[in-house]
Amino acid sequence: MEPQTRRRAAWVDIQEFLVRAGALAALLVMLFGVVFGLYIQPDAAMHPHLKPGDLLLFYRLPRSCTAGEVVVFTKDGQRRTGRVAARGGDTVEVTDAAALVINGSTVAEPDIYEETPKYDSNVTYPLTLADGEYFILCDARAGARDSRWFGPVQAGEIQGRVIAVLRRNGI
Repeated sequence: MEPQTRRRAAWVDIQEFLVRAGALAALLVMLFGVVFGLYIQPDAAMHPHLKPGDLLLFYRLPRSCTAGEVVVFTKDGQRRTGRVAARGGDTVEVTDAAALVINGSTVAEPDIYEETPKYDSNVTYPLTLADGEYFILCDARAGARDSRWFGPVQAGEIQGRVIAVLRRNGI
């Protein structure tokens, strides 16, 4: 094979590689920009289920959530995580005895180890959620910034549902 032909073949190989690398980069940008998202848990608000430093993979596409799902959402310009306690149409109350009542029934939460204290904020109870609103609580209830503090979270503020957790000490 002549040197000029070898150079031309090498150039074709480089072009193929660059096209494939570009296609892979475009696919990754689309996947993680549209379908999936990554978020690092910044604090202990979801302790013991999520710990500071945990890497969360969340699914952006379904905008409706059900009670019990952990979601990533934006409120007051800050990205946060929380567990959906109630959704549109539900009536929520946090009692003076630190109990969570949804639709007239006290909620038993076996995986939550703290009481749910009522905050002195602008949220008044009982609170009936409109369609597209969610009441989101953190698992570490004492002092957490959640719907008891800032009120219902709109569906458009929910970034996605957490589908996988990579522990920081497991890397």
